[in-house]
Amino acid sequence: MADYILALDQGTTSSRAILFDQQANMVSIAQKEFSQHFPQPGWVEHDANEIWSSQISVAAEAIAKAGIPVSHIAAIGITNQRETTVVWDKKTHQPICNAIVWQDRRTAAYCDELKKAGNHHEIFQKTGLVTDAYFSATKLKWILDNVEGARQKALNDELCFGTIDSWLLWKLTNGKIHATDVSNASRTLLYNIHELKWDEDLLRLFDIPKNILPEVKRSSEIYGYTSNILNAQPIPVAGIAGDQQAALFGQMCIEPGMVKNTYGTGCFMLMNTGPKPVTSKNNLLTTIAWKIKDEVHYALEGSVFIGGAVVQWLRDGLKLIQHSKDVEPLAAKVQDSDGVYFVPAFTGLGAPYWNPHAKGIITGLTRGTTDAHLARAALECIAFQSMDLLNAMEADAQLPIKELRVDGGATINNMLMQFQSDIINSKVIRPKITETTALGAAYLAGLAVGFWKDLATLQQHWQTETVFSPSLNDTIRKTLQAGWHKAIRAALAE
Repeated sequence: MADYILALDQGTTSSRAILFDQQANMVSIAQKEFSQHFPQPGWVEHDANEIWSSQISVAAEAIAKAGIPVSHIAAIGITNQRETTVVWDKKTHQPICNAIVWQDRRTAAYCDELKKAGNHHEIFQKTGLVTDAYFSATKLKWILDNVEGARQKALNDELCFGTIDSWLLWKLTNGKIHATDVSNASRTLLYNIHELKWDEDLLRLFDIPKNILPEVKRSSEIYGYTSNILNAQPIPVAGIAGDQQAALFGQMCIEPGMVKNTYGTGCFMLMNTGPKPVTSKNNLLTTIAWKIKDEVHYALEGSVFIGGAVVQWLRDGLKLIQHSKDVEPLAAKVQDSDGVYFVPAFTGLGAPYWNPHAKGIITGLTRGTTDAHLARAALECIAFQSMDLLNAMEADAQLPIKELRVDGGATINNMLMQFQSDIINSKVIRPKITETTALGAAYLAGLAVGFWKDLATLQQHWQTETVFSPSLNDTIRKTLQAGWHKAIRAALAE
C-alpha cells in the first residue's frame, strides 16, 4: 500500500513537505518559515536545529492533512538550499555553530586572496565553479578557523560537515548515515566533477581534513532508513538533489539543450548539457545535474542572487506594499517603468558578472517617478538578470534555446512571465505543477524504489499550464536591453 512519495523541500526561508501520488499529483503540502540571522553586514546564518524541527513538523503536518498512515509512504526525497554549510558533533548530533548560508559574504576577502594567488584556475578546472564566497569550502574553512576548538575536533574525527541535505539525512537516520549526492557535492569547491571524487589537492588548499566530509552517492538510490522518525516504521530515504538540479529534473529537462529557470529568493537557470561537462567562457558554472544508475548528467548554471527577494525588500525595506502579491497590481498601474532600472546587487552580482563588491542601484529616477514605476522596475530586473544568463548559456553551449521552462513562487506573476518572454524573445512555459523542486526530489526517490518505472513514465506526467509568447517589437526590446546594460555598468563602477 505504498501509494505516496514524501518530498522534503528545505529552502532558504522556509521548509516545506509535499506528498505526491502515483500520477505525480500534489496530495498535500505544508510549509513553515524559519528565522534568518544577520549578525553582521553581509553575514547570513540559520539555526540548523530550527531547520530540522521546521522540516520534520511540516512532514508530519503534510501526512496528517492527507489523512494517510505513514506506512503508505514508499520513500522520502530530499531537496535543499545548496552551499549552506553545517558542522555538527558526531556524538551529540549538535551543530557547533549556526549554519552559514549560501548568501553569506564573510569569506569574500579570502576568495580575493585565492584569486590573487592564482588558485582560481585550478579550482575552476576541477570543480567547474568560480572562486566565490557563495560555495561551501570557504565557509567550512571559516568555521574550522574561527569556532573555538573546531579544528582540533575535526582532526580528532569528532565532527561532520554537510550541506543541508546531509544534515537532514543524518537526523532522519538518527546519525547512521553521513552522505550527500553528487549534485550537492559538486557545489562545495572540494569535489572533482570530472573524476567524481573529493579532490586531495583542493582539500590541502582549503586545509580541510577529509574525515569530516560525507560519502558521495548517486542522486537516486536508497541512502538509509528513517529511525523512529514520524513513527516506528522505517521509510527509505531514496532521492537527494540540490534544489536547482531537482527543479531541472522535476521540469523533465532530461535532454541536452533543455533549460529551466526557477524564480525563488534568487533566480537559478540551468541547462542540461548531457553526459559531458561544458566549460563556460561566460562566467557560468559547470555543475553536476544528477547521477542516476551509472550515468552522470552535467549542467551549465547561472545564478541571480536577488530575484524574488527584490519584492520582499519592497515590502519590508521600503514598505511600498503590504504583501508580496500586491506587487503585480501596483506595477500594473503604469504602462512601463518610464526609464527606471533597478539593479538589485544587495549581495554583489552573480553570473555572468560575478562581482561580489557591486552594490544595488536604481537609475533613471525623475520627479514623475512613482511607487508603481519602482514596482515595475523591480519586477523587470528579475527578467533582465535572467536574460543575461540565457544569453551566456546560448553562447557557451552553442545551442539556440527554443523555450524556457519556469517554476518557483514568482511564476504566479503573469506580468513578470510575459515580460520575461518579451525580453528574451522566446516562449516561456509554466507547467501545471510549479513545485518542480519538490517534484524532482520525489521523482528521484520514486525511481530508486521502483515507485515509477522509468524516465519515460515520468515524462508523461509533465504538463503545460500556460505558454507566454513574445509580443514586443524589436526596437523597444533593444532599447530596454540597452538601458539595462547601462544600469549594470553603473552598478559595477567602483
